[in-house]
Amino acid sequence: EEDEAALEELLGPSPLAPGPGAQRVAIVHPAVKWGPQKSPLTTAELQIAEAVALVDTLQNWTVLDKIIIPTKNRNKKFVFGKGNFQVLTEKIKKLPHVTAVFLNVERISSLTKKELEAAWGVQVFDRYTVVLHIFRCNAQTREAKLQIALAEIPLLRSNLKNEVSQQDQQRGGSRYIMGSGETFLETQNRVLKDRELKIRNALEKLRRKRALLRTQRRKCEFPMISVMGYTNCGKTTLIKALTGEAGLQPRDQLFATLDITAHAGYLPSHMAVIYVDTIGFLTDLPHNLVESFSATLEEVAYSDLIVHVRDITHPETILQKATVLSVLRNLNLPSHLLDSVVEVHNKVDLIESYKPTEESAFAVSALHGHGLEELKQEIEKKILTATGKKILTVNINLEGPQLSWLYKEATVQEVEVMPEDGTARVKVIISSSAFGRYKNLFPNSKIFMS
Repeated sequence: EEDEAALEELLGPSPLAPGPGAQRVAIVHPAVKWGPQKSPLTTAELQIAEAVALVDTLQNWTVLDKIIIPTKNRNKKFVFGKGNFQVLTEKIKKLPHVTAVFLNVERISSLTKKELEAAWGVQVFDRYTVVLHIFRCNAQTREAKLQIALAEIPLLRSNLKNEVSQQDQQRGGSRYIMGSGETFLETQNRVLKDRELKIRNALEKLRRKRALLRTQRRKCEFPMISVMGYTNCGKTTLIKALTGEAGLQPRDQLFATLDITAHAGYLPSHMAVIYVDTIGFLTDLPHNLVESFSATLEEVAYSDLIVHVRDITHPETILQKATVLSVLRNLNLPSHLLDSVVEVHNKVDLIESYKPTEESAFAVSALHGHGLEELKQEIEKKILTATGKKILTVNINLEGPQLSWLYKEATVQEVEVMPEDGTARVKVIISSSAFGRYKNLFPNSKIFMS
C-alpha cells in the first residue's frame, strides 16, 4: 500500500501541463536558409505542416496562424534577428484571441522562453513541450506516465535554475533556508533528484516484470516481430490487418501508440507469432524524450525481426525513413536484427500504379489488404532463418503419442493419414530444441526435410 501511495504521488498532476483549457495557437517556424542547420530532405512548408498536425492532435487546441520567418541561426537568444523579431512580434500582437505561440524548434532555454513570453504576452511552447503534452494526453499505462514524468525532470531543473537566478537578481544574492544550511536551489535540486530516483526505481520494477513476461514468452517459443515507423505511418492498422484482431482501433493522429502492445497472429504456415506495436518516431525530438522511453524500446532488442512501416504518400517519407533508422541505430540493436529489417511501403492505395524504388521493399495497403500475403511470406522466411526453426515432414505411428506430442511442441501444418498401415505423414514447423527432443523420444521415426 505504501508503494502504491508513493507511485500515485509520482503520477499526480504535472506542474508543466498547460492545463485543460482551450489554446488558440500561432505556429512560428524559424526557416534556416543555409548552413548546417538546414535539412536538405525537407522544406519550411512541410516542417510547419507537421507542427500543425501536432497541434491538431490536442483536444481544444486550434491553429490561428502559421508564420514562417527566416533566420540565420535558430540557437541564438531570440531565435531571430532584431528586424525579423520585431516584425514577428507585431504580427503576434495583432492576432485576435491568441493564447500561445508554438515555436517550431526542438527546445528553447527557460531564459529564452521567459523573454519571448514577456515580449509577446502569451505562453510559448517548443516541440519538446508540445510533444510531451501529447504524450501526457495519450498515456494509458503507469509505465508511459512514469516515462513522461522522467522526461519532465530536465525541464523542471531548467525552470528552477531560471527562477532562482531571477530571484537572485531581484534580492541581490542567494538566500539560505532558515537553519538548514542549504540554499533554496540546493533544496529544490535535492527534491528533484529524489523524485527522479523514485521514478527510475519504479520504472526498473516494471522493466523487470516485463523481462519476466518476455522469458515466459520465450519458453513458449513464439517469434516476436517489432513493427516500427514514423508516427502515424499506419503501424497499428498494419498489425490489425496481419492479425485480424478486431479490438485494435487505429487512430489517425500522431503518437496514438505510446505503450508497447503485443498482438498474436499467424503466418501462412500457421506458425503463431507475436506482433509488437511500438511508439512512433518524430524528427527533432530532444534526446531526453527518446531516452525516457528507452525502457519501452528495449523490447525491440529481443525481437526476432523488425518490420519498418513507411507512409509512402508523405512528402517527407525519405526524411522519416532516415529518422527511424537513426533511432534504430542508437538503440544498439544486434547487427543481425538491423541487417534483416523488412521495409513496408504503406498506403499505396493512394498512389496510382505504385512500384517501390527499393527492390526489397513491400508495397501494401494495410487498410485495403493489398500486398499482405507477399509480406507474410517474407516475414515467415525471415522468421525461420532468425529462429532456426525447420519445416519438415515426419512419418508417425497413429497408435503412438507422436501426433499429440507434435501438436503440443510444434506447429502442425498438414496431416496425411495412411489408413492401410495406421501411419500418417505430418508436416510441421519445429524449433531446433524441440526437434532434438523429438529425435531423442522417437528415434525410429522417419524424418524428411522440406
